[in-house]
Amino acid sequence: MNWYNGGMERELHSFEEMAAAAAGFAQILAPKEAGATLVTLSGELGAGKTTFTQNVARALGVEGAVTSPTFVLMKIYQLPEGASFKRLVHVDAYRLKGGTELAPLGFDEVLHDTDNLVLLEWPEQVADGLPEADHKLRFEVVGEDARKLIYG
Repeated sequence: MNWYNGGMERELHSFEEMAAAAAGFAQILAPKEAGATLVTLSGELGAGKTTFTQNVARALGVEGAVTSPTFVLMKIYQLPEGASFKRLVHVDAYRLKGGTELAPLGFDEVLHDTDNLVLLEWPEQVADGLPEADHKLRFEVVGEDARKLIYG
C-alpha cells in the first residue's frame, strides 16, 4: 500500500495529514468488474471517519459541502466526468440496528452498480447485511489532534 509507505497503519497528526492520506487512498481506488467498491470505516465517535470521507470526496472532485449522513443515513454525490467512479455513496450506519435496515435505502441496488464507490461508516452496526469489504479502514484516537489509521 504505497499510500501507507508500506505499512498497515499510520499516525496522522493534523488535518493536513488526514487530507493527504485520504487523497492518497482515493488514488488507489478503482472500480471492480462486478459490483460497487465497498470501503468500511470503523472507529469511535470523533475518530475521523467523516473527515476522511470528506477528504476522499474532495480528492475525487466533489465540490460543495460533504456532510455526515447521520440522520438521512445515505448521501450520493455525483463525481465529475472522467473520474474512475460516477458516484460516491456515503453511508452512516450508526443509528441502524442490523443489515435489514439497509434495504429501505436501496442499498442492494447501490452495491450492484460498478460505478459506485461506497464509503460506509459504522459497519459493525450492519455487518449481517454487508458483503466482504474491498477495503477496511479503522480509525483510533491517539491524542487530541492525532489519529491512527489502520488498514485491514
